[in-house]
Amino acid sequence: MLTAEQFAAAQRANVETLFGLTNKAFEGVEKLVELNLQVAKAAIGEAAETTRAALSVKDAQELLALQAGLLQPAAEKAASYGRHLYDIAAATSAEVSKVAEQTAAEAQQKFLSVVDTAVKNAPAGTENAVALVKSAVAAANNAYESVNKAAKQAAEVAEANFQAVTSSAVKASQGATAKAKRAA
Repeated sequence: MLTAEQFAAAQRANVETLFGLTNKAFEGVEKLVELNLQVAKAAIGEAAETTRAALSVKDAQELLALQAGLLQPAAEKAASYGRHLYDIAAATSAEVSKVAEQTAAEAQQKFLSVVDTAVKNAPAGTENAVALVKSAVAAANNAYESVNKAAKQAAEVAEANFQAVTSSAVKASQGATAKAKRAA
């Protein structure tokens, strides 16, 4: 049976965990806002520079060359932004997952402690029920570990796919830029 002190301690631990997760989430949001401000500031500067360059163009060939020169950097910047965005999300998710795993492990240990206490205090003749409970707990633990491993593998595959798509997009923009420059 849970005492009032144990219940209060558990609630304090839960509140601390909640505040820790909230702080991690805000850190991720701060990084995202910082990234977006940097991108916006750079975009304004680049727009001014591009406008000046466009206004100084003397003929259509120069305009085509200017456009071709802008295509590749824009694609690379978009890919870089996507990578930074992904890194922020992945880091925040990793922190949350780490806390969730720790919390789950602690809860599991507490539950096993309660089961062990109940087993010790179980009346004679309940050995089969005790074995069933222990078996159910072991099965639940195995299922949790399997799901956790599958989620980590899925995250790794998603990251690899993201990197591959980003790389191919940059290469495609480089190819398009080269073609446009040759055409001009």
